[in-house]
Amino acid sequence: MGKIKILIADDHAVVREGTRQILEREPDLVVVAEAVDGEEAVRLAGSSKPDVAIIDIAMPVVDGIEATRQIKALYPAVAVLILSAYDDDQFVFGLLEAGAAGYLLKSVRGRELVDAVRQVYAGESVLHPTIARKVLNRFVPAVDKAAANKQTEVLSERETEVLRLATRGLSNQEIADELFLSLRTVQAHLGHIFNKLQVSSRTEAVVRALKEGWVTLDDVT
Repeated sequence: MGKIKILIADDHAVVREGTRQILEREPDLVVVAEAVDGEEAVRLAGSSKPDVAIIDIAMPVVDGIEATRQIKALYPAVAVLILSAYDDDQFVFGLLEAGAAGYLLKSVRGRELVDAVRQVYAGESVLHPTIARKVLNRFVPAVDKAAANKQTEVLSERETEVLRLATRGLSNQEIADELFLSLRTVQAHLGHIFNKLQVSSRTEAVVRALKEGWVTLDDVT
């Protein structure tokens, strides 16, 4: 098994250094590049070929939202994990719509960051509880019959079950246990969901389901 390759983009050298030290204590993680602004982050995403890009929002030249948008457009296989001090709505929704797979606040502990890197690498969704609540409040509409009918046209019944459990924050293995499926089968279902919804991460799929009204607060709380 190869190591998970990571790009860190933050304009503060001390933050980059501290983040690198936390990550490289783990035998399966390696930092392959560091960027001081969003423009460099996009360039290094191409040259260093990371699996995960950890990106701050407030960076010079190109900010984190635009850097995320460009990275996902040019290198869709790169999972973007936001690590920021900001939880303003404009940043949260801009980044999730740009394709970020996860969003953590800088108040998280080192262990949470390490776990988050592994989760987004595995195609899972990572949202800080504060961010998750904002997403629910913003995107969960009143579900009507038309929305439910549209969902059944797009996703199969089993795919809908998988997506609902993903929306609740369950890991792939937990979804497998809940539905009495193999991990490989759950991963295959998620792959089909991503293809049908034309997204590249669980977070994007969850945001789409919330926007469309395919999941309700009863499904995710």
